Amino acid sequence: MYETLAMFIDGRWVQGGDGRSEEVLNPATGASLGRLPHASRADLDRSLDAARKGFKIWRGTNAYDRAKVMRKAAQLIRDRQEQISQILTLEEGKILAEARLEVGSTADIIEWMAEEGRRAYGRIIPGRAANIRQMAIKEPIGPCAAFTPWNFPGITPARKIAGALGAGCSLIIKASEETPGTCIAIVRAFADAGLPAGVLNLVFGVPNDISTYLIGSPVIRKISFTGSVPVGKHLAKMAAEGMKRATMELGGHSPVIVFDDVDPVKVADVAAAGKYRNAGQVCISPTRFFVHESNYKKFAERFTEIAKGLKLGNGLEASSQMGPMANERRVGAMEMFVGDAKAKGANVAAGGERHGNAGYFFRPTVLTDVPGDARVLNEEPFGPVAPIMPFKTFDEVIEKANALPFGLAAYAFTNSTKTATAVADAVESGMVGVNHLGISMPETPFGGIKDSGYGHEGGIEGLEAYLITKFVTQLGA
Repeated sequence: MYETLAMFIDGRWVQGGDGRSEEVLNPATGASLGRLPHASRADLDRSLDAARKGFKIWRGTNAYDRAKVMRKAAQLIRDRQEQISQILTLEEGKILAEARLEVGSTADIIEWMAEEGRRAYGRIIPGRAANIRQMAIKEPIGPCAAFTPWNFPGITPARKIAGALGAGCSLIIKASEETPGTCIAIVRAFADAGLPAGVLNLVFGVPNDISTYLIGSPVIRKISFTGSVPVGKHLAKMAAEGMKRATMELGGHSPVIVFDDVDPVKVADVAAAGKYRNAGQVCISPTRFFVHESNYKKFAERFTEIAKGLKLGNGLEASSQMGPMANERRVGAMEMFVGDAKAKGANVAAGGERHGNAGYFFRPTVLTDVPGDARVLNEEPFGPVAPIMPFKTFDEVIEKANALPFGLAAYAFTNSTKTATAVADAVESGMVGVNHLGISMPETPFGGIKDSGYGHEGGIEGLEAYLITKFVTQLGA
């Protein structure tokens, strides 16, 4: 059921040149899924040389033919959806229904960017004299490097692969070593779709070693990273030293503002479903719940009821409603957040502890009466822990929502058009969802501000990130 673990360099599936590897574990059981090869320095050099040669081939391929290859890869992913979904659940832990949705979205992202790549238009700028023609031309930036995390092993690599290839760039992607099989399956679809050798390369290894070597190479002209704020800042510095463009999709701590003019029970249903998706391991997960004091009690009671009723289990089992955390580190982090909040006076209304004696399960957790200095309100929890706090006034809640250095996503629920407009204008966030949580689609820009990063994936902005603008002015005879 699981993928054959290998790297993909210059059109060939290969094992590491020096024999280094690491074990990939199933988070639901702790059992080994296989050993993943690491890239040697020679492997990385081959991938860089392949990307350099692949870029010359791919940029010379017209956008129409590039789109055909990408659409075929997307269709192969759809054809293999069930197989890839099971691979994803085995290595990441999310329930199979969520994995299927992710794999479907992966194909949608690739297909959408394939079409958008056919529309990377330039423009003619009127000259100041009759014999002068002025043109702004869009060109691919060059070979790129991408680095992706473990929580969405299908969607996140797809955004970077599709953006780069749609624009005409080649790419070396280092996917997460903890969830490698899904990205391997995606790359396999591109290879089977007829993508020329060298255009897409996949490597694994010690993250800092790989990123330092690739970003430091003069071959690479742009990087894209999804992950934590500290690592993102480190990579951004390295990219800046080489004057290389960077897209940084970093951490978040999304406020959810529930105003007094909505049904708190209905909103709690929506909010809890979003909170416990992928066990809360989502960068745009709703994480700080600010509820108007008139709705606070009903909202908290309903949210707690949902949390207590969720069935935890192996994501491959049809009855499971929430799977395990992806690794042991996240379980320890949840214990830390809950312990800190309790010590500072918070009430644990639901969960707050490990579940079972195998795998990395943590119960869906609700914290109420959470003091402002609790770590869970100031650090990204990245897990199934939901702190719920009351508020009184608009200005008060906006100040709390904007208090952190994060600015990735924010949500608000209100039946007032005036309030909706006001909160969308006032919240400091790269993405804002009003009355729903659906802020991530292939055709819309995805990105944050402040410490949550810069640049976008998705939408026309996601393609633009891999293009340069060349200005040409031509004097006629």
